[in-house]
Amino acid sequence: MDRTGTNLPAVGGYNQTVVLDAIRRRPEGITRSELAALTALSGMTVTKVCRRLLDAGLVDEHGTRTSGPGKPAAVVKLNPSGGFAVGVHIDPAVVTYVLVDLSGTVRDHSRTGTPTAGDPSAVIDEMANAIEALIAGSAVDRSRILGIGIASPGPVNVDDGVLLNPPMMPNWHRVALRRSLAEATGLPVLLEKDATAAVVAELWFAGPGSSRDFAFMYYGTGLGTGLSVSGEVVRGISSNAGDAGHMTVDPGGPVCTCGRRGCVGYITVPRALVERAVLDGVLSAAEAGNLEDTVDVDAAFSRLATLAATGNSEASAILIDAARSLARAIVVIVNLLDIDEVIFGGPFWARISPAILNALPDAVRNDPALIAPHPVRFAQSAIPVDVAAVGAATLVLDNTFSPRPSALLLAAE
Repeated sequence: MDRTGTNLPAVGGYNQTVVLDAIRRRPEGITRSELAALTALSGMTVTKVCRRLLDAGLVDEHGTRTSGPGKPAAVVKLNPSGGFAVGVHIDPAVVTYVLVDLSGTVRDHSRTGTPTAGDPSAVIDEMANAIEALIAGSAVDRSRILGIGIASPGPVNVDDGVLLNPPMMPNWHRVALRRSLAEATGLPVLLEKDATAAVVAELWFAGPGSSRDFAFMYYGTGLGTGLSVSGEVVRGISSNAGDAGHMTVDPGGPVCTCGRRGCVGYITVPRALVERAVLDGVLSAAEAGNLEDTVDVDAAFSRLATLAATGNSEASAILIDAARSLARAIVVIVNLLDIDEVIFGGPFWARISPAILNALPDAVRNDPALIAPHPVRFAQSAIPVDVAAVGAATLVLDNTFSPRPSALLLAAE
């Protein structure tokens, strides 16, 4: 994941992000000579960049290290308090807010019910108040807040910062969230699809040697797919890439909202599994509650997951079938992109992960449609609290501090 810099004088900003990125990926610290070797920059360039980073409070010096002849060299480490970002994840059931420092550590977090006001301005006011309360409660220097990242169900218009038509959120259609929230808070705001934000987080936290080609299966109120190819987030022409929910995995399955049968994003999501549990007699109608209510679905889904975990064979069968359906979709994605890892996460994922991961890997490997000649790894996201919320925050950090080769073209103009 390490980038190399360039010694051309026109690209100092790019070099600064290269050096900072190399420092943050080595929490044990690194010397200037080690940075020069790692980034292919001259010693003089590294020294100048480190001085700027020290002056900005983004890095600190922590002791010295001796390696061979000569005087001990100063060890440079990231200063986690050098910058902060707020991440917001909008879900039909809940809005999660996180405050993340430069190292990616979650300093504070909070949750509120998803605003239901019909007036978008009232929605913005509720979110702005929650963000200000989070910052104030954390005792963080507000001048160090770099911005706000928002992760939302798609589709979204990233260029204009508009939520277009998020599912099960009727009062959020065509909300100009980025501009309005920036005006309300005085902070820069970025908007991203939730599954894509999760990929940004995985890449931000990835250590040396981590896979650069993976799919992130985002399991929330709906099913989303985020993609990384060669270490770059795949966004697509309108930043709405990854909607794999309408892959047909069961031609004899129930009719999806799109009119087709057996779409993976319709038959594997929490509401669908709860519906089947009621039909199979695993849950009563009273236990399931109102399936139009995301809070009721959440509670009923937890009951289903608990039954499966405690040995209820009928509950387990529902989750095993869901795993097989997910496996068929994953085979298509692996074949299409030739990736070698699939990462799972999202607000509903942890409750069913043991059952799904017990059945899904073999279902993928034994699928006759799988053509990839390499092993495919399966992992759970290790990112705490809410991967989309943390991803939204790291979107700000990534936009500010990650080296982008395209910056070289802009600098050369």
